[in-house]
Amino acid sequence: MGSSQVPRYWKHTCQKQPKAPRLGIAQACALLRASGQLLTGACALRLRGVAEGGWGSSRKSRAGTSHPEVRRRSGGAHGRPPSIPFSREEVTADGRCCRLQVPAWMTMALSVETESHIYRVLRTASGAAAHLVALGFTIFVTVLARPGSSLFSWHPVLMSLAFSFLMTEALLVFSPESSLLRSLSRKGRTRCHWVLQLLALLCALLGLGLVILHKEQLGKAHLATWHGQAGLLAVLWAGLQCSGGVGLLYPKLLPRWPLAKLKLYHATSGLVCYLLGSASLLLGMCSLWFTATVTGGFWYLAVLCPIITSLVIMNQVSNAYLYRKRIQP
Repeated sequence: MGSSQVPRYWKHTCQKQPKAPRLGIAQACALLRASGQLLTGACALRLRGVAEGGWGSSRKSRAGTSHPEVRRRSGGAHGRPPSIPFSREEVTADGRCCRLQVPAWMTMALSVETESHIYRVLRTASGAAAHLVALGFTIFVTVLARPGSSLFSWHPVLMSLAFSFLMTEALLVFSPESSLLRSLSRKGRTRCHWVLQLLALLCALLGLGLVILHKEQLGKAHLATWHGQAGLLAVLWAGLQCSGGVGLLYPKLLPRWPLAKLKLYHATSGLVCYLLGSASLLLGMCSLWFTATVTGGFWYLAVLCPIITSLVIMNQVSNAYLYRKRIQP
């Protein structure tokens, strides 16, 4: 860059300043050139610090900066976040006050990178919460029902194990942020997914059969409540969902269907199945058995559990398969 040139990416907005000291042309050009180099280096340093995850990780790069002004603004040896001016006013030789402003694409890159980092952190935290909530809710229902005390006691245990724990873990296997099996390949995670889904279906069928047998012994009517109807629909949908998953394991069985469409339909149908199971759990917590045992604030906390896991699963499936616009770093 020559001594009389100004970086092309700076925007100038000038206004008259009557009492400004006059400088020579050479001094003004040198001042503009030094300001451009200073701000460009500082912006690049800030972008590098955000991309590396924070200012602390780029301390070595700041220490190795040769320009003393950049080292002073970057915090020196104390590692403090630098105060970088994104606009600066300078006085030219003809008495004009020129405002140097960083282009919009630099600030946009910083904001997009920050949003993407925050979004990943939130998804990781929500996925970890879904793991804990699914496991905690299943343990809570198991302790509450005391399996083995009666024939009915196995029904809430098996249903919560199927729709709260096993099915949630089967779907979180594919989460890029919160999967417990991220070290496995895509094929390995797919195998774990259908194994967990098959176990969930078996537990749901067993729980449905036991409650039907219990009502037969007591002479009560079947499917007389919304909880029973939603539970039957969820179990039937889970069976159809597992049958449809065979087409993804063996795509040659459906040669006329593109694999991408099969994955999209399977993911959408699986989300509906999971929401039906969560609705069945919510309706079960409104039953006489549950409301007589759990009261007060514990009931509200129990109701929140299927809602939290459903929101996490909905976010994961919509981001992965339903063509939601992603935030690119």
